This record gives sequence, structure tokens and C-alpha cells, in this order.
Amino acid sequence: MAKVELFPVVQLCELYDLEVTFFEELWEFGLIDLRVYRGERCIHQDALQQVEKIIRIHRDLHVNLEGIDVVLNMLRRQEEMEERILRLNNKLRRYEDPF
Repeated sequence: MAKVELFPVVQLCELYDLEVTFFEELWEFGLIDLRVYRGERCIHQDALQQVEKIIRIHRDLHVNLEGIDVVLNMLRRQEEMEERILRLNNKLRRYEDPF
């Protein structure tokens, strides 16, 4: 059985020098998923990269929650467009390469 890695929000607050309310507001706004494990709010390890991205946007760019949501949506769309361009380029190469 695979071990599920959950990180307590309290530890993340210490690590990133943030208040618990920051993570609660992210959860209320729908930007992260918080889980309760043994009475503590936790974040799954798979979401840590997204949480770090959110923290960088918030700190480095001084962006509020609404702005973070917009930035994340724009980044997601950019990634989707880059993937689509790559697929289209691969299709074009099939027609350009000599046999």
C-alpha cells in the first residue's frame, strides 16, 4: 500500500514564514486543497509545487488572491498552448522529413 505524504500547514507556515490564515484563505478561494489528518490541516505532497508557486507569486509580485488565480490560469493556458504547438510541430515534421 502506497504511503500518503501529507504536510501539516503549521510546518509549512514555519518553513515559509507565513500565517495559517494565508493557507486557509487559499483553500477558501479554491487555490489549494486542505485535508484534515489527525486533527491537523495538511497539504498533500503533490500540491507542494503549486503551493510554492503561489507563495512566490504572492511574495515576489505582491499579488492578491484574485490575481494569483488569474496568473495561475494564464500559466496553465500557456502550458496547454505550448503543448499544442509541440504536437503540431511534430505533425508537420512528418510531412517535411524525407522518407
